Order: sequence, then structure tokens, then C-alpha cells
Amino acid sequence: MRNGSYLEMSFLEELSSQSIAIVGGGVTGKALCKFLQARNITPIIIDEKVEEIFGIKTRTEIPQGIDLAIVSPGWRPDHSFVAKLVADNVVMMSEIDFAWRVKLEVAPDQKWVGLTGTNGKTTTVQMLNSIFESAKVHGVACGNVGDTVIEALSAATSYDILALELSSFQIHWSHEARYEAVAVLNIAEDHIDWHGSFDEYANAKLSLLNDAPIAILNSEDVEIATRSTAYKTRKIFYSLETPAPGEIGLVENLLVDRAFIQDPAHAETFAELADIKPTVPHNVSNAMAAAGLARALGISHAAIKDGLSSFTVDHHRSEIVLERENISWVNDSKATNPHAAIASILSHEKVVWIAGGLAKGASMEKLVQRAAPRLRAAILIGTDAPLIEKALMEFAPDIPRIMIGAAENVQILMTSIIEEAQKVAEPGDAVLLAPACASMDQFTSYAHRGNLFADTVRTMVGV
Repeated sequence: MRNGSYLEMSFLEELSSQSIAIVGGGVTGKALCKFLQARNITPIIIDEKVEEIFGIKTRTEIPQGIDLAIVSPGWRPDHSFVAKLVADNVVMMSEIDFAWRVKLEVAPDQKWVGLTGTNGKTTTVQMLNSIFESAKVHGVACGNVGDTVIEALSAATSYDILALELSSFQIHWSHEARYEAVAVLNIAEDHIDWHGSFDEYANAKLSLLNDAPIAILNSEDVEIATRSTAYKTRKIFYSLETPAPGEIGLVENLLVDRAFIQDPAHAETFAELADIKPTVPHNVSNAMAAAGLARALGISHAAIKDGLSSFTVDHHRSEIVLERENISWVNDSKATNPHAAIASILSHEKVVWIAGGLAKGASMEKLVQRAAPRLRAAILIGTDAPLIEKALMEFAPDIPRIMIGAAENVQILMTSIIEEAQKVAEPGDAVLLAPACASMDQFTSYAHRGNLFADTVRTMVGV
């Protein structure tokens, strides 16, 4: 009842009488389509590449008469589809907000937490998922990892908690969802081609602070420390330093909580450095963010310790593929931007660096300037290899640079990369695939790139 005068249909009831368009036929679009079809609703699907989804022929233009458009996160605000929807005054929402409205009806007690950052999102949200398992909490990581949010929400068994990994695109399109707590891990140049500027990208990430009463923030990230001052939400900072009252931090080899305890003059240990694998700075930082979200949900320090100690990182994230003749071959194909590549390179003393692909508008100068003391050689591939070469010529002119040109297929390309790496690698080196770029100019995904690297290394080096 609204204003005590009449009964109003629920959001789900209203959907059956509306003309609904799904803009985008990828993973998110398919999940939305499946959800609607299960409720006997046939959506209109708009996509330029996919021809059919679940028996529905897609369209390549926006028809008249649409009541609601659910926009998949990859669509830029200046795309002609979006412009037409705006011109037609169509109500637009993201999959996140759509799921939120559904959640209010079907799972009103379900709690959401959100997490974003340029790098480390997937690892951190998977750490949190491991903590859920240790705490025997019925929760799951979803969003930009695993199932979409609408899939997690409509799972056969209802979850008590959803931990959403959120990209800047998803945050840009979302305005309604509310979280028990959110975390921002770091902010560095990425997706500038989509957002138009670094400011727009950073503002999209930090705008998540408007949607929760508590924010878990990396105080060692300059952009976060500076930009978060504009937000009024309660801020809990974490760092690899001794924490002040109200913070999370490191005391010798202990990860400690001084934020979610009764007496902030004291500290509670929730992990030891040895519990975090691999024990590298950015991974310890990720563990602190996961712990902060867990504590915001009321999960005990003991359960956090168990969850973190039992967690292992996913493939393609600083994954040691092979160690032979005192040379480590490391797959960090997930390092798809300069910030991730810096963290990866600085985890090793001497690096033969394999880099290149699509830079997505990011510059390479700061990366090379910081990484230069660790680099012994660079093997460069892909569309934006010249950008990295230019930065190397300026900030690391003395290290060998090996350009790998186009090949007949990706296996021949990867074979050439490994051959060149074998020529220059010496005992004590890490041959590191940390491309600082997206993969789609040569590979189908970062996973395809990483798997091909790992398989080729095992075949050529591990004999």
C-alpha cells in the first residue's frame, strides 16, 4: 500500500506487463534472459555481435515502446544504443540494481558487501569466500567473478550473504544497491578509453563509498587516501604499517585488527604472515581488505585466520609454472594494467619481463620507471608493445629489448616468446608474464594467454 490508499504491484509483478530490453548478449545478458524466461517473460535482446540467445533472435537497433532497459556493464554511456534509450526516456538500470530490486522482494534479509579496485579484486573476494567457508557462513562471491549477481540471488538455495566484486563499469551503471560495507583496494590507470579520463575512472570507483555505512580502504594508495576525504561514510584504513586505533595493519609478523574491537587501545590478531600465500606485499594487503569486510559482517578473528590460511590464489595470478636450473617461470597473465604489473615485478629480484597487448589508454612510464631496477630484459608483444618500448628506452635504456612480431598463430607466437626468454634468462631470474595490457589483440582472454604460456613453458623448458 502506498500513502494508505491502494495496493501497488511488486517490482516482479510489474515486469510481466512491461516491454523489457536487455542491452548486451554476453554473460550478464544471458543470465538476465534466463532469469526473465523462468518467469515467462520474453525480453528484447539488443546486441551487435550475438545473433541468438536461448531461442530469442537479437536485434541491432533499439525498437520503440520499451519500458525498461537493463544495460550490461561493458556498454559505454556514449554508445548509440544508450543515446537512443536516453532520447526515448526509457528507464535504464544495471544488472546490479535489477538484482537489488529483486532481492528486496525475494531475500530481504540477505546482506551484500561490495569490493572494487584496479587490481586484486578477484583474489580478495575469493579470500572472503574462503573465510565464509571457515566461518560456516552461507555466502558466496559473485558479480565480476563466478556467477552474476542475478544468478547468485536466484540460486536454488538462498545465500545469506553476497560478496560482490565490482568493476568500474558496474559501479558506473548502478545507483540503487546498498551494502553492509564496501572495500576499495587501489586506484591506478585502467580503462581510460572507456571512462574518458583518469578522474572519471577514479570517481566511479570511489562513488561506491556512497552506498555503504562502512568503507575498508587502503591508506597506502595515494588516490584513495586523497579522494576518500570527500565521503562521509565511516572509513577504516588498512596498511602494511603498525595500525592506529580504528585501523587494520601489521605488527611484526602479525596481521591485526584495531577497528572492529571493543577497546581500540588493544589489537586482535587475525592472521600471521605465514598464513598468506604467496607472502608478497600486495597479497597481504588483499588479506587485510578481506578481513575488514568479514569483520564488518561480524565474522570472528579465528574464522578469518582459518579462511586466509586455507586460501590459495587462482591460476594466472603470480602462479609459478616451473622452477628449473634456478630460474622461475611465473604466470601473472591477470596483470592486465600497469599497476598490477608493478606489483608483480616488485615481487621478484631479477625479472625477464614478458609484456604487451592492449594498453586501454594507460601510460607505461611510471611502471617502467619503478620497475627498472628489477628488470634484466624485456620481451614485448602485441599492439601496444611500442608504448612499452618507448618507456624502456627512456627509463631503462640499458636492458635488452626483444620485440616479437606477428605470428601465423598464437602457439607459434608463444613458442617464439619462450625461445627468446630461454636465451636471456640466467640463474636467479624470474621469467615473468605480467603483460600490463589486455589480451584481446592476440588471445581470446587473459586466461587463454596464461594457459598457453604455462603449457608452452612446461613443454619447452620442463623436458
